[in-house]
This record gives sequence, structure tokens and C-alpha cells, in this order.
Amino acid sequence: MLSRPDGPRGRLIVAIDTPTLPRAETLAAQVAPEVGLLKLGLELFCAAGPSALAPLRQLAPVFLDLKLHDIPNTVAGALGSLAPLRPAMVTIHAAGGPAMIAAARRAAEAAGGDRPMILAVTVLTSIDAGTLRAIGVEADPVEQVVRLARMALEAGADGLVCSPREVAPIRAALGEGPRLVVPGIRPAGSDIGDQVRVATPAEAVADGADWIVVGRPITGAADPAAAARAIVASLTR
Repeated sequence: MLSRPDGPRGRLIVAIDTPTLPRAETLAAQVAPEVGLLKLGLELFCAAGPSALAPLRQLAPVFLDLKLHDIPNTVAGALGSLAPLRPAMVTIHAAGGPAMIAAARRAAEAAGGDRPMILAVTVLTSIDAGTLRAIGVEADPVEQVVRLARMALEAGADGLVCSPREVAPIRAALGEGPRLVVPGIRPAGSDIGDQVRVATPAEAVADGADWIVVGRPITGAADPAAAARAIVASLTR
């Protein structure tokens, strides 16, 4: 299983969110020398299928961000199908509950070899307190994230996905053990887009993030490699 990054470059995950594999391969080739992992999400996976992993894996380890959420048997079956593709990380939704998380962990282990890290997504970075109330959750985002984080780790998740706003609360509640992958990262002055709970790269790492995920500020830049290098440089100041 993937170990924690040992330097600033290893902390950066670039989200290759594009609907075409040729475009994804071009972006990946540009940024791979500057980053630790490449994130393959639903948009590309739905467009190109599992075959999209192979060309990206030749360039860098792949974070497969599918956010699986279904009954335990279905999620276990999905993990069993994904494990031979050798992603470094796979996401599932913590809201699926302890049985689903445990089933995912068992399926990943049963596949043998260098199994993927199972990351439980807590509360999406696009969700605020009003959205939580709309779906029947009265807790504020921090409280809900910490609750889901504790449950997911106890059920067998290797790590968590949370917004930058919850990194410090998770560390305070659960210590240094959980591996934290943090999206919702925006360099100072960037458009936050559809994200709500955001922070700069340096802020997230200072609070205790192991990996940070950056998409549009890099992939939408005129020079994606330079944009990636700038973010890595910001983590060393």
C-alpha cells in the first residue's frame, strides 16, 4: 500500500478531469513529472472506462476517485473488479456505513498484491451547513465530518477525504494516524468555482493534510506543469 509522501512534490495530486482519454493523456504527461499522483475521476472513467488507468499508471500512481456507495456486496464486487487495475487509492463514501466500508476493505485485501488504499469520503467540499440540513443532517460540516471519519476508520478505511476546513479538527480528534487526502484546494486568488470549504495548498498542509488534490487551477492553466511547480514551491516556504 502507498506510503505517506516524503516531500512536497509527493503531496500533490492533480485531478485529470476531462471527458476524453487523449486530452487526459496530454495533461498527465505534462504534469506527472511535477506531482505525486494523478487523479482519475468519474468524468473520465465514465467516458473511457477502466482502460483509462493503464496510460496514466505508466506516468504516476493513480488515485481512482469513484466514490463508491452501494450495498456492501455490490461495493465489494466493485473493489474486486478494480483491484487488478492497481490503483494506488480508491474512494468510497463513508455514508455507506460500517458494513459497506468493511466489505470494501476485505475485497481489496482478498485481491492480493499491492492493494489500493481505501479512502472514505466524509462530506463533499461542495456541501455547506444548509445543504446538510436539506438532506436531514442537523450537524454542522465539521461535526459530521469527524463523526463519519471516526466510524470509517473503525470499520477499516485506511484514510479519509475531507475538505481543508476539517483537517485540523480531524487531527485534534483522531491524531496523526489517519491518512488525509484533501480536495477543495485553491491557490490564493483562484476562482473557487463550485467548491465551498476551501483553503490554499500551504494552509491545508500546515493543518495536517498528507495529500492535496488540485484540478482546475492546474489543468486549466496555460502551462499546467508550471502551475503544478508553483504549488509545490508554495509548500516549501
